[in-house]
Amino acid sequence: MSRIHGIYPLTQGAAQPPEPTVVPAVDPQAGEELRKFKSQLHHRLVMSMDLTAMVTLSRDQLKNEVRRVADELCQRSANLLNKQERERLVNEVLDETFGLGPLEPLMSDPTVTDILINGPRTVYAERHGKLELTNVTFSDEAHLRQVVQRIVSQAGRRVDETSPMVDSRLPDGSRLNAIIPPAAIDGALVSIRRFSAKPIQAADLVRNGSMPAEMLEFFSAAVKARLNILVSGGTGSGKTTLLNVLSAFIPEDERIITIEDAAELKLQQRHVGRLESRPSNAEGAGEISTRSLVKNALRMRPDRILIGECRGAEALDMLQAMNTGHEGSLTTVHANDTREALGRLEIMVGMAGFDLPTWVIRRQISSAIHLVVQVSRLLGGERKIIKVSEVTGVEGENYLMQDLFVFKQTGLDERRRAVGQFHATGTRPNCTERLAALGVGLPPELFQRRVLHPTPR
Repeated sequence: MSRIHGIYPLTQGAAQPPEPTVVPAVDPQAGEELRKFKSQLHHRLVMSMDLTAMVTLSRDQLKNEVRRVADELCQRSANLLNKQERERLVNEVLDETFGLGPLEPLMSDPTVTDILINGPRTVYAERHGKLELTNVTFSDEAHLRQVVQRIVSQAGRRVDETSPMVDSRLPDGSRLNAIIPPAAIDGALVSIRRFSAKPIQAADLVRNGSMPAEMLEFFSAAVKARLNILVSGGTGSGKTTLLNVLSAFIPEDERIITIEDAAELKLQQRHVGRLESRPSNAEGAGEISTRSLVKNALRMRPDRILIGECRGAEALDMLQAMNTGHEGSLTTVHANDTREALGRLEIMVGMAGFDLPTWVIRRQISSAIHLVVQVSRLLGGERKIIKVSEVTGVEGENYLMQDLFVFKQTGLDERRRAVGQFHATGTRPNCTERLAALGVGLPPELFQRRVLHPTPR
């Protein structure tokens, strides 16, 4: 017997749902009328559900029941749709009920890495580094906001006119940023950064030309030797992906604490504690700041602390942690060059509210950060590690840094994608003695001045 009484009552005396809405005879190809039909069908389906009985069903059982009843309701709607159109409509209703509505096809496409929504009628998707306009649309602004609200509520977040901006995550780890009116003038703006169900491995970055094998060998030794590494880059350049890859070299017997605004790191180790910040509620209470999480993490006996992105005053606490026994920590920052990344840290330390002399801040940074890795999204969508710099100290107002590996762009190919070469600069890093002392020494020839050839695709 059905658990949904829109067609078959759950019990003999069950209350019957309202009479089906009369759907006007329309051309099924007319997009606007089809959207109205789908909305009416969804409403009738919801009205047909026995919520008390549904709690005993598994998600798969419930989806099967919804599919069956939706199909029957569809067939009874004056036979407006043929079988193929009916199946498509039922799938769309299921997506509205259980998934992300019109976004489901894009979310199930493994080639889509970013989804950018500019209002209900304009949805872009990035595939293989290229943005393209899709045929995905929402019924209206309210429909788009409903889907956004469904996503963020799963992570305990909210978005409304009093709090029009939100960072959140999806169950699969994908990251969402949304901003709605009145802050967004022409309709809600939504960005979804997709993450593969299978995390990208270090070998994948070598295989796709993001870095050469020699660079990867150095990273592996640096992480194992507990060097503090700062990953720098612009939006969408691959900072989080690289942070995930670097974390894979952390030994299994170490305790790791991750701190993020929206949890997206996927560490492979078992001994991992994940912390996530939270904005304040409508009353201005309940905020959990990244800085408070960093302070709390120090009381959790971590061997390493990974901060998804350093954005503000937490930079000071992170540097203090790196300088007081929590070496081997990793974080990212938005910057366009390795030297500029250190300047960004200076600014963020200043946000902590302490009137520290500049020379003190620079000495803290130079003693805490060992390596800065610059990642970039080049023309055509190629993501590459374009510079690896070692921080060796500070002299006056300048940081002492030396480049170990660089990528030099030489032009564009026939598809207008950036091409170039990786180079070892010939500089032997100061940290090689430390690496050798910890049993992860590297051959001197690894740093010999030469062109490095990544594995062919």
